[in-house]
Amino acid sequence: MQDLLIPKMTLIGTGLIGGSLSLALKQAGAVGEVTGVGRGLDNLKTALAMGVVDHYSQKAETAVVDADLVFLATPVRSLPTMAARILPHMKPGAVLTDGGSVKEYIVHAIEPLLPAGIHFVAGHPIAGTEKSGAAAAFADLYRNRRCILTPTAHTDAGALELVRRMWQTVGSEVVIMDVVKHDRILAAISHLPHMVAYALVNAVADNDRYDENLLDYSAGGFRDFTRIASSDPDMWRDIALTNREALLEMLSGFESILAALKADIDTGNAQSIFEFFSRSKKRRDALL
Repeated sequence: MQDLLIPKMTLIGTGLIGGSLSLALKQAGAVGEVTGVGRGLDNLKTALAMGVVDHYSQKAETAVVDADLVFLATPVRSLPTMAARILPHMKPGAVLTDGGSVKEYIVHAIEPLLPAGIHFVAGHPIAGTEKSGAAAAFADLYRNRRCILTPTAHTDAGALELVRRMWQTVGSEVVIMDVVKHDRILAAISHLPHMVAYALVNAVADNDRYDENLLDYSAGGFRDFTRIASSDPDMWRDIALTNREALLEMLSGFESILAALKADIDTGNAQSIFEFFSRSKKRRDALL
């Protein structure tokens, strides 16, 4: 019988991110026993019924005792607190990793907490949907997606290789990156778009020029553009606060570009507006 990549895994957070990882590893025959941890009993029962987990518990400290790998999939600001709770209970040689969208904050908070013999590898799968909870999990979420790992000088080479193989097993392309570079890139390609989507929904909904809800008239374009504003507010509040510096820089740049467009519209500068739209279209088309 072939040895399992991860004989025992504990998921702390059994929603879309953790649940999809478990389903993909199970489908690949790479994981043995999976224990899910969460606060919501109904969600844990759903995870069990879907086969996301084999057991569940609401006590993280006991759920990690025998785990070979623990995956943290909770809001960013809760990760260091959870790590502090579980690390004293993890067995020697065990690996702790995460899926948080901000890395510098997490790495700086968790690495000083590590007991001797317990290893931490910070990671971020670039995948997701606007849905949440165990019911949203599916095995192909990470296929043909990138997963960024952000090791430091303190990261154990064997633990890094295990986490790399885990993400490759579920179909991801693994990229190794510095924590600061990661946070600046994600501020641009993920965090800023979410802030804009949330702001756009509220800007339209709060418009009081007419005595009716303008959102009732929204069609495909508006709904497609603002889809990500249906994402978990807890998660995005934490991302905004923990990647504050990089996000503020991107927001300032966006404000400047929007202000320039507003000025061209105000002055009726047709050529500048056309060039702005054309440049944007070419850049967007190049992504497809």
